[in-house]
Amino acid sequence: MPSFSADVKNELARLMYRRPCCRRAEVAGLLRLGAVMTLGAGRTLGLTFATENAAVARKALILLREAGPVETEIAVRRFRRLKKNNIYTVRVRPGPKVSALLKSLGLTPDTMPQAAHSGPLLRRSCCRIAYLRGAFLGGGSVNRPAAAYHLEFVTSNYQIADLLQSLLKRIGLPGGITERKDAYVVYLKEGDAIADLLALMEAEAGVEAFEVARNVKEVRNQVNRLVNCETANINKTATAAAKRIAEIRQLKAEGKLSRLPEPLRKTALARIENPDATLAELAALLGVGRSGVNHRLRRIAEFAKEEEEH
Repeated sequence: MPSFSADVKNELARLMYRRPCCRRAEVAGLLRLGAVMTLGAGRTLGLTFATENAAVARKALILLREAGPVETEIAVRRFRRLKKNNIYTVRVRPGPKVSALLKSLGLTPDTMPQAAHSGPLLRRSCCRIAYLRGAFLGGGSVNRPAAAYHLEFVTSNYQIADLLQSLLKRIGLPGGITERKDAYVVYLKEGDAIADLLALMEAEAGVEAFEVARNVKEVRNQVNRLVNCETANINKTATAAAKRIAEIRQLKAEGKLSRLPEPLRKTALARIENPDATLAELAALLGVGRSGVNHRLRRIAEFAKEEEEH
């Protein structure tokens, strides 16, 4: 049975951006996380990209052929033991024209995009999303939402990890970085953030499956919480809600709600318009998960505290 991550990659691999700039950014992200450079005669450069996903390999081949006049080929290694997956390898043969391709895709050290200066390749917001989509295809994965919420990109280069985290933050997603053996992992661990990224990458079927599983999980968790909740916890929740409402009303009175991002502003208004609503009820009103509402309210509280200190 294919993993949820494989299902999402299969969906994304069959999508093609209309804009050439976005297709170039996507293949750049894909190769940056999934390819290695090779050296040929006369110190000419080449590329090798390997994946277990046939659809991703096919897309890499199509985008590479479109990106420049280079010689490409694809090979398949079939594993007959232990029912291991096939490995699809896309190669760009070393040649004098490959260096120009690598530079145009930001794959050489002097042209590689950086968090502080992403360069012409990632100047447009649409291209930044395309780069993230390519990076996910080349070196990303996402857990099935019935388990822990987790989406990650894996790279051996800290500069690229820093860039990916920066791109996530520029679209309002709380990406983190950690080390795992000899690699750097850029991750998302919030259900709303993962769903938002999948939607931005246009994985519509993936988002739907994610939300269905997440809602089932949310309902199950809610039932468990209701069964096990005690009076002290209810009082604590009510006290916290009252505090959030007071903070939001103060921000509104001072005309500062307009400075919040749109999702936070909608959450703030929903909170004060429905002061007796539970987090689950607010989640239903806003069309997000309970954990997502809680996260937004915490961010609003942090904003209110910062404004009070200034």
